[in-house]
This record gives sequence, structure tokens and C-alpha cells, in this order.
Amino acid sequence: MTHPESEHHRPTHLPFALTILGAGSATPTLRLHQTAQLLTIGNDYVLIDCGEGTQFRLIEQRIRPGRLRYIFISHLHGDHYFGLAPLLSSLNMAGRTEDLYLFGPRGLDEVLTTIFRVSDSRLGYKLHFQVVEPDQPAFLLDHPLMSVRSIPLQHRIDCTGYLFREKPTKPHLLREKLPDDVPIAYLKQLKDGQDILDADGQLLYAAADYTEPGPAPRSYAFCSDTRYVEELIPQLQGVDLLYHEATFLQDNAIRAAEVYHSTAEQAATIAAKAGVGRLLIGHFSSRYKQFEPFLDEARAVFPETYLAIEGQTTDI
Repeated sequence: MTHPESEHHRPTHLPFALTILGAGSATPTLRLHQTAQLLTIGNDYVLIDCGEGTQFRLIEQRIRPGRLRYIFISHLHGDHYFGLAPLLSSLNMAGRTEDLYLFGPRGLDEVLTTIFRVSDSRLGYKLHFQVVEPDQPAFLLDHPLMSVRSIPLQHRIDCTGYLFREKPTKPHLLREKLPDDVPIAYLKQLKDGQDILDADGQLLYAAADYTEPGPAPRSYAFCSDTRYVEELIPQLQGVDLLYHEATFLQDNAIRAAEVYHSTAEQAATIAAKAGVGRLLIGHFSSRYKQFEPFLDEARAVFPETYLAIEGQTTDI
């Protein structure tokens, strides 16, 4: 999907940050809520999964749901999307008219259509739904500031992760090095990385002499419910921040494999082999009351591991 506003101006240093709204697994507890994350990129909000009660988490974090532009759902286990219909309904009651873009597994549209049909509810805004096929990585979104690709995972039902990559920024123009009388048209060409030539083809200004590279593009990968899958590694290679589920500790590795989940050690192994910058682990089973053992187990393999803490925002 190509976003209709692909000509938006992008500032040099735009916000790119992740807020954890829910870090628990299927069984809710008083300490942890079901999976939901908010990615801020520029002025847009991107919701990743929408477990039960997500709209309350947004309110608690003083995040205006009306600023949501995109929603990505990983799979149709309830703890990852049972909060979606109430959120969409609340946006409607708040008077939303701006289009909303929803990406998720086949069948999600059928669920929502049924809910709104039997409740005689009509949305006052356009909800654009795109099916995410679970078998092969695919390009999903061309946004002015980022691209989004799917990451096939292996769970008990079809499940997909998502890779968000910031688009490269243009070089910075070193105006102090340029003469005052340089035509404005030349400045744009230099910022686009183009050398300036005279009518005879002789070099007047070399872009490399009057510009410096912009900040390196940033990236975030979300790997929802999945067993340990080494095929993920090439897709995650070198991402700045990786979220990978860690439902169990390694002493429950057999159980994790049976229910198609991962351990903290396995998540860290994926991070280490993919050479990522930092790892966030979450989706902790409700059987655990302490989470430091998850951190200890993962850091023994990949030191740059951190717990997904609800309410915490991580700059990417």
C-alpha cells in the first residue's frame, strides 16, 4: 500500500519511539496487560496488536487515540486483538472522520464486520483493511517516513511480525561552505546529492564537498507469538530494536515448543545471531511472578536485552 501523502516534508530528526502498552500473555493479571504497542514516527501513531483494554492503556499514557493512523494485528488469538472492535467504536463515537489503515490476517475483516452488523454500528470514517499473507515476507506500506514489511512467524495459527524501517534522509547542506551567491536551485540539487556542472560539463560544486550524510535510518522489528525460528535471522539482520516474545524460561523449553512459543534464551539467541542493536522481551506467562530471571537468562546470551515494561517508552 502506498500512502496518499507520499510528498510530505520529513524533518531531519523525527521522533521514532516505541511505547509498551501491554507485555503479558493470554491470561491477564493485575500486573500485566495483553499485547499492545504504540510506535511513534513523526506525527503519526502506529498501533501494533490490540489486546483487551488497549484503549484504556492509551488513556493512561495520555496518548490521544484519534492520532492513530495505522494498526497492525499479528494474529487472531484474542489476547492480540480483542481490544480492536471497542477501540474502533470509541474512535467513531469521538467523531473521527480521517481514514484509518488496518493490516492483519485473513478473517479479521469478517470478525469486525459481524460485530458491527449485529450491533447495528456504522463507522463514520473509512477503515481500509489489507490482508497480510502469513507464508512469505511482503512489502505492506510505503509511508513518507517509513516502509513496513511482514515477517512470517511460526505459531499455532497463522501469525505475522512486522518490520518498520525509517526511510533514508537527504544529506545535510553545509551552507557555511558555500558562497553567498549560489543560486537556490543549486542548493536543492546538492541536497539531492547531485553535483553542479556548468554549461560545458565542468564541475562547479561537488555534492560531497558541500553536504554531509543525514542520520542513519532506524528500524524496529516486532516478533509476536512464535516458536524459535532461525529462518527469522536474515530478515532481522542489523535492526536497531527487536521485540521478540519470551513466554517461558529455558527450563520450560519443551512446553514452549509444544505451544509454539519461545524462551528468553531463545529470543536472545535470535537477537545475537541477527546482530541487532537492542532486544526487548515480553509476552511473559502468567505463571511467573518475577521477571528478573528472564532478563538474566537472556543477557547471558545477548547482553543488550531489556524487559518490555508497560508504560515505558524506548527511543529507537
